[in-house]
Amino acid sequence: MPATPALLRAAVLTAAALLTTATAATATASAVPVSPAASPRSVSAPEPDNAPEPDTAPDTAPDAAPGAAYKAAHDTLGPQRLTPAQREQAAAKQVKAEASYAKALGLRTVGLLAGYKLSGGIQQPQQTSYWCGPAMLVAAQSAHDEVGGRSQQDAATLLKTNTSGTAWYGIDINVPSPTGYPVADALNSRLPGAGYVPNALPYTPTAADKTAFKQHITHDTDNDYAIAGNAWEVPGGPHLVGHPNIEIFHWVAVDGYNTDTAAGEVDYLDPVGGVSTSVISWAGSVPKSAHISSDTLTTIMGGRGYVW
Repeated sequence: MPATPALLRAAVLTAAALLTTATAATATASAVPVSPAASPRSVSAPEPDNAPEPDTAPDTAPDAAPGAAYKAAHDTLGPQRLTPAQREQAAAKQVKAEASYAKALGLRTVGLLAGYKLSGGIQQPQQTSYWCGPAMLVAAQSAHDEVGGRSQQDAATLLKTNTSGTAWYGIDINVPSPTGYPVADALNSRLPGAGYVPNALPYTPTAADKTAFKQHITHDTDNDYAIAGNAWEVPGGPHLVGHPNIEIFHWVAVDGYNTDTAAGEVDYLDPVGGVSTSVISWAGSVPKSAHISSDTLTTIMGGRGYVW
C-alpha cells in the first residue's frame, strides 16, 4: 500500500526517498530511511515441487542479533535463488578463499604484519540520495582496474537504479544471461573474468557466516578486487560509521582488511561520504572511508548480503 503522508514528510526531512512500489521490495536505496511495511511484497513465480531451498532463511532465534527481529518483521524480499553456474563458481572460489585466509592467519601467527591491505578503490560521493549503488559500482570496479571518474549515470542505467535505489535481488539488467542479482551481473560485465558471486546472509549471521566473510574479503583483496556490501541498518541494530539510528538500505565497497587481526577489521568506502547535507541531511558526519569490525559489518548486511 502507499506510504502515508506522515512517512512522506519524514522522508523529506531526511533527504531520502521512500520505497513505495513493488520494486522497493528488492531495492537498496542509498542512505534512504524506508518504511518496508508500506511496500508490497515482491511477486515471485511459483517454485516447482523439487526446487532447492532458498539461499536465505528466516532467523528469529532467541539469540538473534540486534535488529534481527525487526528485519524478520519487515522484510519484503521474495525467495532468492543462485543459478547453477553461480553455485559452481561460489564453491570454486570458496576453496581459494579458505587458502587465502589460512595464509593471512599464518602471517599473523609469525608476526609478519603490515596493517591494512587495500585493493585501492576510488571513492565517489553519490550524486543523488538513492545512487549509492551506482557510486559503489564505480568504486568497486576501480579497485581492480584503478580507473576513476566513471559516470554514475552510466552505472545507474546499467543497474536499473531508480528512486527506490539499486536492487539486491530480483532485477534482470541488460547483460548476457542476467541472474537477477544486478550488482553481481554488472561487476562481471565490467570486469570479465572476475567471477563475482552473491552471498546472501540470514538476519542473524552465524559464526560460520562471519568466518566466510573474513575469508572472502581476504581472497578478494589479495586478488585486487573489492566486495560490494549491501547494508541493511535498522533501529537498535549496528550502523556504519556516522550513520544515524534509523532504517537505511545502503551499498558500500569493502576494499581491504587489517592484516594485524587477519581480517578482524575491514576498510570500506561509503558513497555518503562527501555528499552535501542538502542531499542527505546527516551526510556531514560520514567519512569517505572507514574501518569497522568485520563481524559487525556482516551483521549489518544480515537479511541481504554481499557480492564477492
